[in-house]
Amino acid sequence: MPRIVGVDIPNDKAIWISLTYIVGVGKYTSKQILKEARIDSSTKAGKLTEDELSRITQIIDRNYIVGGQLRRQVAQNIARLRDIHCYRGIRHRKGLPVRGQNTQSNARTRKGPRKTVAGKKGVKEKR
Repeated sequence: MPRIVGVDIPNDKAIWISLTYIVGVGKYTSKQILKEARIDSSTKAGKLTEDELSRITQIIDRNYIVGGQLRRQVAQNIARLRDIHCYRGIRHRKGLPVRGQNTQSNARTRKGPRKTVAGKKGVKEKR
């Protein structure tokens, strides 16, 4: 398995798909990297030479934020929103949807499983 920026990428897949195993590299970015490195995107990842792997690694290091550094940056952005108590920060803090989604009937992914509240067992009125 070739190792690019600290991630083992699968041998048996085309290189453009294998690069998407790196956090922060999607389909489009993967194809852009391969175009800049002058590598055919249908080549299997296991067939790459050391020179080609080093070109890909250099391009990623120079032009993109990926992996742990990207995760850290996202976490810092969320922490900043929480600290300044803006609307989005408050939604993050409460574990509710941040981008304006409906919460009355949906949002189970963010809110978690339903927490059932028992109904009142009031005494019946006498008439």
